[in-house]
Order: sequence, then structure tokens, then C-alpha cells
Amino acid sequence: MSNGTREKWSGGIGFTLAAVGSAVGLGNMWRFSYMAAENGGAAFVILYVLLTLLVGLPVMLAELTLGRGAGRSPVQALIHYGGRAWAPLGGLFVLAGFVILAYYGVLAGWTVRYAVEAVVWGFPADAGAHFGAISEGHGAAAWHLAFMALTIFVVSGGVKNGIERVSLALMPVLGVLVVGLALYAATLDGAVDGYRYYFTTEFAAILNPDVLRDAAGQAFFSLSLGMGAILTYASYLSRERDLPREAVLIASSDFAVAFIAGLVVFPLVFALGLQEQVGASTLGALFVTLPQAFADMGGTGRVIGALFMVALAVGALTSAISLLEVVVASAIDTFAMPRVRAAWLLGGAIALLGLVAAYDIGMLDLMDKIGGNLLLVLGGFSLSIFAGWVLGPELLDEVHPDGRQRLALRLWLVMLRFVVPAILAVVLVYSAADAWSAVAARWFGEG
Repeated sequence: MSNGTREKWSGGIGFTLAAVGSAVGLGNMWRFSYMAAENGGAAFVILYVLLTLLVGLPVMLAELTLGRGAGRSPVQALIHYGGRAWAPLGGLFVLAGFVILAYYGVLAGWTVRYAVEAVVWGFPADAGAHFGAISEGHGAAAWHLAFMALTIFVVSGGVKNGIERVSLALMPVLGVLVVGLALYAATLDGAVDGYRYYFTTEFAAILNPDVLRDAAGQAFFSLSLGMGAILTYASYLSRERDLPREAVLIASSDFAVAFIAGLVVFPLVFALGLQEQVGASTLGALFVTLPQAFADMGGTGRVIGALFMVALAVGALTSAISLLEVVVASAIDTFAMPRVRAAWLLGGAIALLGLVAAYDIGMLDLMDKIGGNLLLVLGGFSLSIFAGWVLGPELLDEVHPDGRQRLALRLWLVMLRFVVPAILAVVLVYSAADAWSAVAARWFGEG
């Protein structure tokens, strides 16, 4: 599909909110808090910020540049710049989006269910038993399918009437909810202890390869990098937008939500003495510890908890929309498939794959290690090689053809060529080892 007939954002604010919505999701309010709890508190936050600056921003700007320059989704964008030999890298982005959305839909289904139940009935007295009952089986599958149907419906509406309209409506709501919850959490008796835990730094953790791997995986998962989402959204962007500014705005907004979410989670946890349970499992902080806290708080907890879960559900939806759009846009560009057909056909296929995780929570964890860590890092590493070495100086002209910010852009090219691949190569080794350990433990009884 040519640039002349391709859909466009109606304005810059629509793109920005949609891109921020892609980045802001469960990765901010779910993964960030428990990873900080498990990986040295502020040490993880510091490492996350450094990786965002050194790796996340350069890769994001590369995705923005390639998407806008080609005016196409991942597979065709890579073919446009590098020829058919680089089509597999675009395919890797599509695969990552496909796999991640499959299990992400299950997590989002849980979140929407908690939000609905909190509004209608409140939180259960025994949050652990409740999560054990609803995390697998027919109920989990039904909520997963319902969430996927909503996501498909939005994407099938197109860029302006579907994605942009939803982003314009929901992202301001999400911002107000998160800030309001943080202000409330600051009034709790346990707020000071929660902040102290959040900001205490175990500097030794910064040198831990496992923490480096988790921080890099979190940065890529949270910023929607390595899966072609930012690239795809940029393919609908006009030439007038300042891409470095957009990259900084998206990354800073994403970090702000993640950081503020920690200001909500940790005061709540410490106020009710549940700090020992935060790091018990990757899902414990969000689906057991916090709901238990809300239940123990009575009527106030029901209101605050319902608002928190609604915020999560909004973030989950905007992120899921961007994941599905990568797959759908690729089908439209490559096979000239009508949008509605592509959305329902491919969205349905993703939903079917997600049923595996809905009926087996162990598979959800495995898919997260493969999709949420390994494929994203591999995609980012490969993209940095392509952008830095295959395109090289040609990439600079795509950002600012008039030569503006030339020195800063040359520094960016150096980062893509040397710094980003070096860091991601190390992370990739540990991510691959972690993914293999999970596969071996699952199917070969090893580990």
C-alpha cells in the first residue's frame, strides 16, 4: 500500500497519546513494581533509567525513523530499506507481537475481571484463594476472549476512528487516575516506609547480570520496543513531526507512569504489612497482595482498588491495541488484506494461542520469558545492527533532511553502532539462557 493511500493520524497529539498508550500498560504498573522489589529497589530503577537512555531511546528513535520514512509496517519497512534479505527481522517483530499479545490478553482479562468485580462486588476476603480459582480454566479463557474481542473491535475501526479515538479518550483518564492514587497513597501511615524501601539502593545489584537482564527486558517490554509497535505507529506519521522530541516524550511519559505506580504500590503494601509478599511471585504483587490490601481497607479500599484496577485495564487495552496493530498492519501491507478481515482473522488466531496460557499459568510464564524478554531483546539487537551499520549515515537524513541537530544525531548513530549492540549482546545471552532453562524445566524436567 503506498504512502498516498495509507491512513494517517489526524494530528500530532493523536500519535503521541497512542504511542504513549502503547508504552504505558501492565508493564509499568505490574512488572515494574515487582521487579524493583526483587532486584534491589532503587538499584533496579537506576539501571532501568540508564538502559532507557543508553539503549531504549536510540532504538525507539530508530523505529520511529524507519516507520515514518518507509510509511509501512515492519516487514515492508525492512524490505524498503534493506531489501528482502532483511524481511525476517520484520517477521521477528510480528512474531514477538503475536506471542506477547497471546499471553498479555490473559493477564489483561484477569485485570478487567478484577476491575468489574471491584466495582460490582468489591474485593474477596481471601485474595490468594480467589486468584487461584480464576487464574486458570474456563473463566480465565472467557475473560481473555472478551478482552481480545474488544481489542480487535478497536483495531478494526482503523487508525483515526479506532486507535486514535480510543487513545484520546482513555490516556488522559489513565494519567488522572495514576496521579490521584499516588496522592492518596502518600496519606497512608505506611507511606514513609514504602518510599524508603522504594528508594533504598543496593548498589551491588546493579552489577548483577540477572538484574541487568530484567531491567533491559522491562525497558523493552514497557517501551514497546523490539516488537515493531512504535515503528508501525510511526508509519502513519506525517513528515513534520520532530522524531527526537517524540522519542523523549514517549520514553519520559512511560517512565513517569511506572515510577508513579511504584509510589502507589509500595505505600499500600507497607501500610498493611504485606511487604514480605511482594516479591513472592511475578504475579503476587498485583493479583494477590494488592487486592488483599484493598479488601482489608474496607469501603475505602474498594473505591481505591476499583480505580487502580480500572487504570490497569485502560493501560492494558491501549498496549494490546498496539500489539495487534503490528500484526494487522503487516497483513494489510504485505497481502493487501482488508483491515476488518485482518483484524478479526489474526486477532482470532492470537486469541486461540492465548487459550494455552489461560488454561495453564505455567505456559504463561514460559511465553513471557520467550516473548517478553528473549524476542524483544533479539529484535532490538538486530534493529540496532541494521540501523547503525546497514543504513548508517542514510538514517540521519531520514530524521532531519535539513541537517538540524547533526551533532546529536551522529552521537545517536555511534550509540546504535557500538553501545546498544554491546549491551544487548550481554543481555541476550542471559535472556536466552533464562528462556532455555524455562523450556528445559517445562518439557525435559531439568533445572
